[in-house]
Amino acid sequence: GDKAFAQFLTDEIKEEKKIQKHKSLPKVSGGWELEVRGTEARLVRKIAGEKITVTFNINNSIPPSVEEETQEEQKPDEQEPDLTSTPNFVVEVIKDDTKQTLVLDCHYPEDEVGHEGEEESDIFTIREVSFQPTGESDWKDTNYTLNTDSLDWALYDHLMDFLADRGVDNTFADELIELSTALEHQEYIKFLEDLKSFVKCQ
Repeated sequence: GDKAFAQFLTDEIKEEKKIQKHKSLPKVSGGWELEVRGTEARLVRKIAGEKITVTFNINNSIPPSVEEETQEEQKPDEQEPDLTSTPNFVVEVIKDDTKQTLVLDCHYPEDEVGHEGEEESDIFTIREVSFQPTGESDWKDTNYTLNTDSLDWALYDHLMDFLADRGVDNTFADELIELSTALEHQEYIKFLEDLKSFVKCQ
């Protein structure tokens, strides 16, 4: 059984490498520096007295496929739909002279796909906003967190503009999807390779 499993994995790795779009990770325009630790990625950008950090994790970032019912009818030679990774991401804005960090929790709404008709609709939304003490790794649940569901839309628009002024806009969000998808695929191939070595290990 293990031999067949290892053979299957070898073929699968070959296939995945064939469809891999990026041999190296795509860059995000606008002077963002990328740091990757396993499945977590961080983009950092410094502008005039501020440091902007965007963090995301590729785990569980691929939305469940809608086409599952049609899977049976699929002909074997048809291409599988491209999987796209749309992770939640957290934007932290740190100003040099304050002890607080503004934290904005953003995500890609699942029903975003059907909205091409609307002009200039945002492809991501801000879900929560809070202040956290700068430099502390643990966030405090006791800090007030603003949920945007019940927010005055004018305030929400200002928050979106505030992000756009710092380089977090639709273009950025698109490039983040591209980066995340490439990263997810790279990690998946690495996982298959590790699994193959593990299965073959006597």
